[in-house]
Amino acid sequence: MKLYNGGKIITGLVIFLGIFLSPLAYNAGKAAYTQPKLKMPENEKECIESKEFMRTKHMQLLDQWRDFALRDGQRFYVNSKGKQFEMSLQKTCMKCHTNKAEFCDKCHNDAAVTPYCWDCHIQPEGLKK
Repeated sequence: MKLYNGGKIITGLVIFLGIFLSPLAYNAGKAAYTQPKLKMPENEKECIESKEFMRTKHMQLLDQWRDFALRDGQRFYVNSKGKQFEMSLQKTCMKCHTNKAEFCDKCHNDAAVTPYCWDCHIQPEGLKK
């Protein structure tokens, strides 16, 4: 069985595979994602909850805080260790996460999500992009 235009077909396949696999070759050996570096204030040693909890469930926690604070009038949150925090994005969260562009935006952009926090909250001057 003779393959007509075999050289052209094989050349086309090699070029196609080269173009198709070039992103993999370009990114080989590079870390796909790195967690942002968080600088905690000197007087705070830990976050409201564990790092793992906050990475995966912070939005659910903020939604819960909104409901408790606005609908039920409950203003304080007690974490899993029994420590009390004011339910406030600006007074509690932004006290530690002071650089919105380097912390919040980096993670949200990497995850391709657009949170609606600043639709209601006034973005502090020092935190604007």
